[in-house]
Amino acid sequence: MVGPPVKLHEYQAKSVLARAGIPVPPGKLALTPDEAASAARELAAPVAVKAQVHVGGRGKAGGIKLARSPEEAHEAARSILGMDIKGLRVEKVYVERAAKVRSELYLGVTVDRDRRRPVVMLSTVGGMDIEQVASEQPEKIARGWPDPRLGLLPFEARRLCFEAGVPPEQVNEVAGVAEKLYEVFRRTDAMLLEINPLFIQEDGSVVAGDAKLDVDDNALFRETELAKWKEVTADEQLEERARQLGFSYVQLDGDVGVIGNGAGLVMSTLDAVRLAGGKAANFLDVGGGAKEAVVKAALEIVLSNARVRSVLINIFGGITRGDEVARGIIAVIKEHPPRVPLVIRLSGTEAEAGRKILRGAPLVSRDTMDDAAAEAVRLARESRAGAEAVAKKK
Repeated sequence: MVGPPVKLHEYQAKSVLARAGIPVPPGKLALTPDEAASAARELAAPVAVKAQVHVGGRGKAGGIKLARSPEEAHEAARSILGMDIKGLRVEKVYVERAAKVRSELYLGVTVDRDRRRPVVMLSTVGGMDIEQVASEQPEKIARGWPDPRLGLLPFEARRLCFEAGVPPEQVNEVAGVAEKLYEVFRRTDAMLLEINPLFIQEDGSVVAGDAKLDVDDNALFRETELAKWKEVTADEQLEERARQLGFSYVQLDGDVGVIGNGAGLVMSTLDAVRLAGGKAANFLDVGGGAKEAVVKAALEIVLSNARVRSVLINIFGGITRGDEVARGIIAVIKEHPPRVPLVIRLSGTEAEAGRKILRGAPLVSRDTMDDAAAEAVRLARESRAGAEAVAKKK
């Protein structure tokens, strides 16, 4: 399973772009209104005061404000810091010298999974979500698919500019930015790198008005500098803990916890839960040969998700032994009696020995995956109904 990408803040992404020779406005990070005012004074206002959170739509949410003086920057930072933007609290702002904007472009690079290579996109409709532009004005987006061995060649970059309708006097400069952006994308193991908007200023120069860089989390072992910038949100803490323990965990939005051995079996289990009328709370693959300690840790992680109303453990033993799985489950039950019902299906290597170990334990055993999924969904539904009844009485 591929984990979520590592998202960089705008100020971090812009520092990467600046080192690659892409023009960015001067700016400073501020953690307090006083620091924002000091930054505005040093940068010579007017400045833009920008919330630094890992979501888009900051401007629409009031997270970006123009300040014409240090005093206005202080007030802007005071109103932005502590804001909630799409569930994320703003803890820092980026104070950046305001650009003198004539027009806006969109420039981005991402992975085209259908063509199995990066795609470069350029549009004269900057400042909007590229998905919205693609849906409403697809003709406004020029696309190019460079050969990954050669990179974005100068003639390809210029062709994108002509196809997108970039003003002739800016073609060379925009093409140069596109070439450098593609090189940053390649060098950083990025999954998405975009400048939206890319400003064309009144004097004809171009400058990155924003920057978004998402890095493949599987590449962090070689992207050591970018790895230092990784921030783990509350929602990602369980996934990070699972990663450190060496198995795959992805949190979903259902209430049936799922544990299995092997990605294919876990995916099938998620489908079985869905067919039974439920929704999985997670994907968790303990891998082949999972020992007692790994199974114990996996169950603890699943149970720590407050949304989970039942847990389905589906093990088909090959390298993984049923008795090892059973001992891990018993260890969790003894230390922390589960708050929700457990349903287990053991099959394969040492499955019978595992079932003997589990005999008498507070859980439900089923012989087939479909029966186990149906039981887990039923128990989750009952648990949810009971919790709702208790809440109403309060």
